[in-house]
Amino acid sequence: MEFLDSTVIATALPQMARSFHVQAVDLNVGMTAYMLTLAVFIPISGWVADRFGSRRIFASAIAVFTISSILCGISSGLTEFTWARIVQGIGGAMMVPVGRLVVLRSTEKKDLIHSIAYLTWPALAAPLIGPPLGGFITTYANWRWIFFLNVPLGAAAFALTFFLLRDEREKERPEFDWLTFIFSGVACTSFVYGLELLGRGDERWKMGAALVAVSIATGAAAIATTRRARFPLIDLESLKLRTFAVTIFGGSIFRAAIFVSPFLLPLMFQVGFGMNAFHSGLFLLALFAGNLGMKSVTTPVLRRFGFRRVLIVNGLAVGVAILLCALLSPQTSWVLVALVLFVNGLCRSMQFTALGTLAFVDVPQERISAANSFFSTVQQLGMSMGVALGALALRMATLARGHGHGTPDVMDFHIAFALVGVMALLAVADCFQLPPDAGSITSGHRVDGAAEELTEA
Repeated sequence: MEFLDSTVIATALPQMARSFHVQAVDLNVGMTAYMLTLAVFIPISGWVADRFGSRRIFASAIAVFTISSILCGISSGLTEFTWARIVQGIGGAMMVPVGRLVVLRSTEKKDLIHSIAYLTWPALAAPLIGPPLGGFITTYANWRWIFFLNVPLGAAAFALTFFLLRDEREKERPEFDWLTFIFSGVACTSFVYGLELLGRGDERWKMGAALVAVSIATGAAAIATTRRARFPLIDLESLKLRTFAVTIFGGSIFRAAIFVSPFLLPLMFQVGFGMNAFHSGLFLLALFAGNLGMKSVTTPVLRRFGFRRVLIVNGLAVGVAILLCALLSPQTSWVLVALVLFVNGLCRSMQFTALGTLAFVDVPQERISAANSFFSTVQQLGMSMGVALGALALRMATLARGHGHGTPDVMDFHIAFALVGVMALLAVADCFQLPPDAGSITSGHRVDGAAEELTEA
């Protein structure tokens, strides 16, 4: 529900605008408010779960998300809708990270790959199936059903929460790190919104640049305050673990590059190739098929080759697959287009799952909660960066070719994909810092018998 609601309303904006008697572009505030609320409240999810119990917070988050979905569906104006989306963002910010925390606490290291593979599937699938699903509902029903469909799903999830989950919490109730929360909230909000303004290509780029500068300053302040806090909100200690650090630094670049494709591809197909929205959405299903097809082989591949080799080789494949999108044209066979997108889906699924699993293989159980909140925040920022960087790359391409205020053509999209592909290739450098046996207890990969000895120990 949370991942779908980040993307599903994109194709419903014109009909929603008519209902609210505003311009379609004005509804961007509803999408932005949702994303910014996620960025602000995800960092505190671990503390809240530890303080009040994971089951209670998870169930409450589902209830808040479901009720706010109803409020979104019955909204009669843009202001009501925006406030409902903010409340929905608060529910989503608690729901996904706390759900992952429950899984991490109840899963042994050796079974982590399977669990993370299931958890990452919605994040990869939602940007691909969200817009076509939203378009179908909008065309054949009403945009309000996009939100009403969450009601039966939310009710079922709420009931299952009390049936399946234990109400785990930390015995020690730490103080809340207010200063870090304020600084990190301002930093995340300024960063997401600043990148969005930079990618719009209008006179607001100066405001965007200023917000990014504010983000850097407040982010530095958040790091300073969390280092002095008795119970830090941000788990900087986990960054001393090489496996966790790689998923934060190089992994953020990968995630941003991976989430560019669901944004740039539909635009290229419709604006550059002249396809309609339906045909464009059908091609995106090839990406989805690749994501799904990789799930059954992720564990055997990681067991056979190990995290380090998979992240390096598959990381290079991610970059090459993105670069291949720069070679597509309106004359390219649709079979070849679908094949390129399918390969993209395979590679992005493997990389996303491997990074999500590697992040927690060496994190001690007592730091899982804080590390999960940190990872969830960075992952959300990386996904938001993907859309913003895609728009920014396209903007740079149009400026470089001398028609910055005109409609992008096929060559502009090719340049944008080339820039993103190079960025993905550069991110591989961080993976070389991993030791050969990184995550071997989880993957089962044997390096000179070391993994076998560790598993026995």
